[in-house]
Amino acid sequence: MRSWPALPWGTRLPRMAAAHSVSLPGENWRGRLTKIKDSGQCPVCSHQLEDSNLTEEEYKHLSERIIKDVIHGTDTFRKTSPEELEAFQTFVENRLPFDIVIDGLNVSHIKSRKMQCENLFDAVNHLAKENARLLVLGRKHMLTNSSNWKREIMKEMQSKADFFFAENISEDDPFLLYATLRSGKHCRFVSRDFLRDHKACLSDSLTRHLFRKWQRGHQIVFFPSAEGRGINFLPAFRYDCVVQTTGDTWHIPYKDVFEEKYSYQVPRKWLCIHQK
Repeated sequence: MRSWPALPWGTRLPRMAAAHSVSLPGENWRGRLTKIKDSGQCPVCSHQLEDSNLTEEEYKHLSERIIKDVIHGTDTFRKTSPEELEAFQTFVENRLPFDIVIDGLNVSHIKSRKMQCENLFDAVNHLAKENARLLVLGRKHMLTNSSNWKREIMKEMQSKADFFFAENISEDDPFLLYATLRSGKHCRFVSRDFLRDHKACLSDSLTRHLFRKWQRGHQIVFFPSAEGRGINFLPAFRYDCVVQTTGDTWHIPYKDVFEEKYSYQVPRKWLCIHQK
């Protein structure tokens, strides 16, 4: 299946009723809205969408460029010291591989009515159920017993996951990228950050394309549950959200309401167009 660049996320396609198919006048084509299965298979035409995995060569190229352009880029050292980065790299190398890397500060703010440590505790508990090896990236202020960070809760979390506590002013996204990529192609990360600044640091369009594809297939997004008691996680999807064609089929990520689109979000609604 060939893939094409994703449509601009402001693009609006003609409205279609999800329950009905639409034929193009004078052509032997039929289009229908659908929801792609988690496996990446289209339930309308049974074609398999291109997966979001990178080849070994692509993954190696992306890892090397991330380390050179983002991890060791000049912007990193404005918010962290070379000594701290070296300490983190040693910490990670001695504990590899991880299955999930968590942006602890990002997760801790998910529900404002709960203590920040309770939000993080809920996330760690949920993700630890998979028997996954977890790395939580935190800040040193989390170790100070306070109204938001209770020492006993932090101690219990540290029995379920590895923690690295950076300086309070440090930028932790480069740490997150480094630990995830060094852990291997299976490793995913948990964050609601868009990582656009770091993508912009990459020096060429090919690497930026590989980064977006890797991000969509590895970022676990989270949001408060409807009743507000827990956290819901959207798993990283196996298929890529770009326009794809085999010649006699087209699969197009679809939206009929304008909303800002972020690179890690995979659309749930797709337009399947196929020849009869």
